[in-house]
Amino acid sequence: MIEHTLDTDNSILYVKPDDELDRKDFEQLAHTVDPYLRQHGSLAGMIIDAPAFPGWDDFAALVSHLRFVKDHHKQIRKVALVTDSAIANVIEHVGAHFVSAEVRHFPARDVAAAVLWITSGIPE
Repeated sequence: MIEHTLDTDNSILYVKPDDELDRKDFEQLAHTVDPYLRQHGSLAGMIIDAPAFPGWDDFAALVSHLRFVKDHHKQIRKVALVTDSAIANVIEHVGAHFVSAEVRHFPARDVAAAVLWITSGIPE
């Protein structure tokens, strides 16, 4: 399951997975963010706050995750991975070749630094 909130003041989607990712999680994310994107065109950023990577419930969940990324990556300027999971380093470096968003890794529990990076407007 993914808990998520959309901070419309700062144009940031906060995502916090707390269990294996499910196909319906990405449908709910799209339901939340798509109306905002239709009205505003883009998000300043997305913060994925996951102390550890939870994995996917099944193959359908993985496919839904990839589809969400494919459908939304051009409309999100920055993605902050707030985690201590080793997979974040891989995503930060490999993901940069596949998504338009600038991706940066932050240590777990350092959401404030991720917000500052997204809202500063300064690429790093």
